[in-house]
Amino acid sequence: MLGLGACQEGSTTRPVDPSRAGSAEEAGGTTALIKAAKREGRLNTIALPRPWANYGTLIDGFEKKYGIRVVVDDPYGHSQQEIDAVKRYRGQERAPDVLDVGDSFAQSAARQNLLAPYRVAPFDQIPAEQKDPEARWYNNYGGYVSIGCDAARVRTCPESFADLLQPEYKGLVAIHGEPTVAGSAFAAVYAAALANGGSFDDIQPGIDFFARLDKVGNYNRADPNPAAIARGKTPISIEWDYLNLEHIDQLRGTGVKWKVSIPFDGSFSQYYAQAINKDAPHPAAARLWQEYLFSPEGQNLRLVDYARPVLMDAMAKDGTLNKALAARLPTVEGTPQFPTEAQLNKALRTVRENWAKDVGS
Repeated sequence: MLGLGACQEGSTTRPVDPSRAGSAEEAGGTTALIKAAKREGRLNTIALPRPWANYGTLIDGFEKKYGIRVVVDDPYGHSQQEIDAVKRYRGQERAPDVLDVGDSFAQSAARQNLLAPYRVAPFDQIPAEQKDPEARWYNNYGGYVSIGCDAARVRTCPESFADLLQPEYKGLVAIHGEPTVAGSAFAAVYAAALANGGSFDDIQPGIDFFARLDKVGNYNRADPNPAAIARGKTPISIEWDYLNLEHIDQLRGTGVKWKVSIPFDGSFSQYYAQAINKDAPHPAAARLWQEYLFSPEGQNLRLVDYARPVLMDAMAKDGTLNKALAARLPTVEGTPQFPTEAQLNKALRTVRENWAKDVGS
């Protein structure tokens, strides 16, 4: 049903309430968890735009499979706004059941005791650097920071962060949100830091880069969504590769010729974490949603929109990976490295302290 082990189909111990269950087994097994989730009949999500990493298909698939209505609040919100909503609506029916946030924001939510520990069935297969050892959050999908460019409007598309400072790109370079609240923009600053003498321990050169980009007039503060790109409002976008690659499909027939490159001078990879609100109004549905996202079905659906599933290596070994979809992903040299929790926290503090005064809002 979910690709879970047989031991999770039923439980030999007395089941606990879903709100306290640390696994499907603790909830009485997979069948019991599904029944409880169906009784709740609803899942509250937040900041899940349908075009992002194939969330539209995932939501439709979950609703069809379990008959549970998925409500999406503030679909174009950012990571910090998700955390704020958990606090604002605590104890209310409209509170988010689940979160999808960047790593640094997931760690922040865990430190604030906002998240419920829950081990999805393949928890042990998730790489150690991609999860909280206490299972309060774990990464589900991700990609690389990339540069997208409309070759129909830009004569020579940039391929590196250094290129972006050229005068020919005046007013053209956008990022997705502000790095103080948006995981995608935060990653863009981290990548820029790596391209300009910074490191996982020092993100300030990335802030300095965007200050320079703004000073020369190249920084464009509009949001690079497909509609803005189609209108020519944001011809160059620093975004996750899966978002930029998806724009190629979204913008066919519009006159846009979207090209995507992963900057060789600032290769940065990061994933997005899933988490359950400790006070989720629909705790069984929240846990079932996590199992769905980490099942082979859910992980392969990420590949449809070019996102890299966190279990890709494990699925390649056990034969459940859709190889045709995986083969479409851009090749990246070397093995991705990830900042530690301490490095992420330090970087986020630095961005929050310095972005507004160095770059402006």
